[in-house]
Amino acid sequence: MASRPAAIALLLVLVGLASPAAAFNITRLLGEFSDFSTFNSLLSQTKLAEEINRRQTITVLAVDNGAAGGISSLPSDVQRKVLSMHVVLDYYDTAKLGAIKNHTTLLTTMFQSSGKATDRMGFLNFTKRSDGVMVFGSAQPGTPKNSQMVKSVASRPYNISVLQVSAPIVPPGVGDSADSGAPPPHNKATAPAPAPSTKGKKGAKDAEASAPGPSSDDDDTGADAPADAPGPAADGPTADGPTADGPAADAPASSDHAADAPEGSTAGRVVAGAGLGIVALLMTII
Repeated sequence: MASRPAAIALLLVLVGLASPAAAFNITRLLGEFSDFSTFNSLLSQTKLAEEINRRQTITVLAVDNGAAGGISSLPSDVQRKVLSMHVVLDYYDTAKLGAIKNHTTLLTTMFQSSGKATDRMGFLNFTKRSDGVMVFGSAQPGTPKNSQMVKSVASRPYNISVLQVSAPIVPPGVGDSADSGAPPPHNKATAPAPAPSTKGKKGAKDAEASAPGPSSDDDDTGADAPADAPGPAADGPTADGPTADGPAADAPASSDHAADAPEGSTAGRVVAGAGLGIVALLMTII
């Protein structure tokens, strides 16, 4: 009777060695804990569970249903990136984490192995504080480590370890895309708007300045001609009315005669003097 249990145990060991790829099933493992149903569902929806099950050594940092909302509210492609940040490519349990030298280290995640991470985005920073609290955070410079380890959920040394953390680990910039730097469409429409109006006003001023006025032949007018041009009264009916042909309109003509008056009076005196001379000559002859 004692040999039968030993044979069964040996058979199980041989089966396990024959199929190392089936060492664990993360979906089935998390399915035993209702507090992680949302996290487990997200792993299946993003097909990340399939990649986890193909690994032989893995550590999953799971968040409960209350904290999983921070991941489920993200776009689907970003969800996969963030979830892969919670999958460490090595086996870590509480004892192994506590034994890390200097109480701090960088952990490589599945996001880093995907080739989609930039800089140190695919690494986790683990630190055991002086008060004994273990915290995780993105290894991006300046990122706070605000996800604390709560407890060990399940472990199968040295294949898989599931640890509960208090908050999702979302690296800064993980949701950036190629079109995020593109300006909104309305900026392109409104940006040039002031230019045509300004150019129009300037063009109108230039056209007004260059337009020939009534006295554009005068060299003294130049660009100021519009300012000196006669107003509407000069073009109104009064300009062509009787007053325009009246004495006042002919006043410059009389002034021209006045300017010629001295020359006319001199010629008259010469003629008069010649006439008197002729009369005097005739009287002398007679």
